[in-house]
Amino acid sequence: MLRRLYNWLLNLAGTKHAEKALAAVSFAEASFFPIPPDIMLIPMVLARPERAWRTAAICSIASVVGGFLGYAIGYYAGPLGVWILGLFGHPNGLKEFHDWFEKYGVFLIFAKGLTPIPYKLVTISAGLAQFSLMWFFIASAITRSLRFFLVAGLVKKFGPEITELMEKRFYLVGTVVVVLIVVGILAVKLLPH
Repeated sequence: MLRRLYNWLLNLAGTKHAEKALAAVSFAEASFFPIPPDIMLIPMVLARPERAWRTAAICSIASVVGGFLGYAIGYYAGPLGVWILGLFGHPNGLKEFHDWFEKYGVFLIFAKGLTPIPYKLVTISAGLAQFSLMWFFIASAITRSLRFFLVAGLVKKFGPEITELMEKRFYLVGTVVVVLIVVGILAVKLLPH
């Protein structure tokens, strides 16, 4: 079933409705949908590299707006949020994510928003933890934009070669990004002001 949905989205990326579909997928993925918008973003940038920044902007804005739905699910519909977390492999995620937000706060959103970890886990758990909506928005806007503009920029510059490398090394790239964020946070916290 997921494979058919994946193939359908991939085909949709080449139609005249691609931008609307990308916005819908980006919005939905931030709160409940299982497939990341990169599935459409990458072929759309390959097909029309001159529109890479527009495509990344659509993806980023829709993802951030969809994040508010995920946050609302966690905040106002806690049992539904816990159920969705369970569907994505975190049946006891409420306490785990609440502890993470208590300990790491906004940096958790930065780390998870840039990686291939499903973003809906961050949005729903932020709502469940009743994390600051303002900081949630700021961190989401930064991380989602960085992620989608980085993907679009790499695909625009290097074309199909980079997409093959990204597919093969997706988790490695995500891990490197998280390590760089953690090093940056530690540097800011440990350097004398």
